[in-house]
Amino acid sequence: MSYVVQAPPPIAVPVLGTNAEFPVHRIYCVGRNYAEHAIEMGHSEREAPFFFCKPADAIVTAPYGVQATFPYPSASQNVHHEVELVIAIGRSGQNINAAKALEHVYGYAVGLDMTRRDLQNEAKTQGRPWDTAKAFDYSAPLGPIHPAAATGIFFAGTISLTVNNVLRQNSDISQLIWSVSEIIEHLSKLFELKPGDLIFSGTPAGVGAVHPGDLIEASIAGLGTISVQVS
Repeated sequence: MSYVVQAPPPIAVPVLGTNAEFPVHRIYCVGRNYAEHAIEMGHSEREAPFFFCKPADAIVTAPYGVQATFPYPSASQNVHHEVELVIAIGRSGQNINAAKALEHVYGYAVGLDMTRRDLQNEAKTQGRPWDTAKAFDYSAPLGPIHPAAATGIFFAGTISLTVNNVLRQNSDISQLIWSVSEIIEHLSKLFELKPGDLIFSGTPAGVGAVHPGDLIEASIAGLGTISVQVS
């Protein structure tokens, strides 16, 4: 088969401990899934989960021991960091029951949902979509995928982020409003989940602005630390 323009390269993320890669299909994100973060953003502690998307090519791979680069985006003066547990889907499913949801998980990773907060606030005020705030280029730095067979299930574990060695975010996976299983149950009622899908599960309180020259270090117990330089 020939194409009328050059086909884009496939998007894939390294799988830790192997020479294989995880091919990325779609990226789903859960909004306001930690109570304290919901409160700091001006909302109630618990609400039905809601979702937005990022394009697969928003991923910036962040190997351990290497500083990945996040280019500061144009059209924004207020870009925020959001550290998140990322769920990698390895098996298709629709209308998945929470009790069976973990059977669809291939693995987990540390991710950053970088956000143009000024554009997001403007979109909220005008009742518009969040695409320009969430789905921009390089907005999804991501560490290697850890197979669930090696990590076990993430019911708890410290999730934290520093900027220039100053602690900004510090919480525990156990504080998710909607657990990994519940996220998959809700999301699979809206979309058929496919192998290669990634789900960013939400961020704890403490989000804040970054600037060119800043060094972001995002950590989850059991998944290690990724380093991202803002350029």
